[in-house]
Amino acid sequence: MNDDYSTGNLLFEVWTPLGFCVRVTCSYWELITTIKHPVMAAREWDVKETLKNPDEIRLSRSDPAVYLFYKLERVGRWICAVAKRLNEEGFLITSYPTGTIKEGVRVWPK
Repeated sequence: MNDDYSTGNLLFEVWTPLGFCVRVTCSYWELITTIKHPVMAAREWDVKETLKNPDEIRLSRSDPAVYLFYKLERVGRWICAVAKRLNEEGFLITSYPTGTIKEGVRVWPK
């Protein structure tokens, strides 16, 4: 796998229930899983499922273009995938396991 960010090697892209596609490159996924949240290493499938079939989506309180997608992993634990939407395209900012759903306007399900 070539992780050169400048080539834009796509690791995956997923359509969300909000009607926009979220993409992540191999090199950016490596940054997430080695620097930001190593616990997410080898959990691409979980992140794709969270974006595709979330239990809940909330708007970020600090940026109206950022959405937090939550999928229940087990009782009291969720996977959170954070994505930014620019025009009709989106990109993954980060993903992590969490015990709480952040405040913010719930946009899905309505």
